[in-house]
Amino acid sequence: MSLYNTISNTMVPVHKEGYKFILAFLAGSLVLGWIWDPLFWIGLLLTAWCAYFFRDPERVTPLDDDLVISPADGRVSSIIKMKPPQELGLGDEEMLRISVFMNVFNCHVNRAPMSGNVTQIVYRSGSFLNAELDKASEENERNGMVIDSAHGPIGVVQIAGLVARRIVCWTNTNDQLGAGERFGLIRFGSRLDVFLPMDATPRVCLDQTAIAGETVLAEFKSAKGKTVSRKA
Repeated sequence: MSLYNTISNTMVPVHKEGYKFILAFLAGSLVLGWIWDPLFWIGLLLTAWCAYFFRDPERVTPLDDDLVISPADGRVSSIIKMKPPQELGLGDEEMLRISVFMNVFNCHVNRAPMSGNVTQIVYRSGSFLNAELDKASEENERNGMVIDSAHGPIGVVQIAGLVARRIVCWTNTNDQLGAGERFGLIRFGSRLDVFLPMDATPRVCLDQTAIAGETVLAEFKSAKGKTVSRKA
């Protein structure tokens, strides 16, 4: 294997949203190093962490309209039945909500859990409570998206956390998303909620580690033969 292939297989791409932060961390390291040499190395470690935080690896996504794929890397923190946020317009009936909590070491690029047309995107300002708290769903800053999937409308909600102060969503209303396709990110620790019709069956358990674009969170029907996948 050539040196180029070795480096290509080892290095993970960095999302463009992270470039300005990485440069800011690096500039800060140089300034701190000018004040006191050991501070430069501390700053350099923080710069490396920043680059790691904004990594954007390829994922292999199962292509099956009956499967719900995790929209985020992290830990499955909640599997409950509850009413979706009113601003999503998904009605007053309970839905299955599966939450994935991201810490500051998880990859923060968010991916579509199912294929479909984006019918609504609603941003709501709010607090910055610990995203693991259940009340964070109602009180924290959030950005909700409704996808018209093969099994009806589903909700995907990006929730800011205690450290996260910026939700990014580059998808627009009427965009067509494929399962596992990137639609946004949240900077520095947060949570993703997925609201599903009640006929969905969870395929994960609490505290399980989820991988965005790969882990199956729920299923609408029994798997049909061999599952096809693609890189994204």
